[in-house]
Amino acid sequence: MKAANKAALASKKQVNAPAAHGVGRRKAAVARVYLRHGQGNGAVLVNGKDYTVYFDTDIAKRSVLRPFKAFPAALNYDVSANVCGGGLHAQADAICLAVSRALLFVEETARPALKVEGLLTVDARVKERKKYGQKAARRRFQFVKR
Repeated sequence: MKAANKAALASKKQVNAPAAHGVGRRKAAVARVYLRHGQGNGAVLVNGKDYTVYFDTDIAKRSVLRPFKAFPAALNYDVSANVCGGGLHAQADAICLAVSRALLFVEETARPALKVEGLLTVDARVKERKKYGQKAARRRFQFVKR
């Protein structure tokens, strides 16, 4: 009896098991993305919400969908993303990178299409730190001659 239950649980886990996992970072945002075989509509969930509800601007929504436009076969997968840190635009860019990396794991044929669109390149720009004796990173206090 126990062996049958274990087999049933193992088959359930394999059905819900993600096809691929990818991590993307942008500024202070970190996105962990799981691709699952879906019904072919390419549903995208971000922190348990639909991406159209989570992101409020069209630019952020388009940024999340960039890998699907570059490689249309990616619509066969449903995306579940966990994002933390940073702002909404950095989170959208982090999801874009994570989905692109996860797609490479599942389908190696996606590499040329994603590379042409620049989706595999990490945008490493971060905010420069404030320096001691200055007002900001590069801004100095006003100089008084007299």
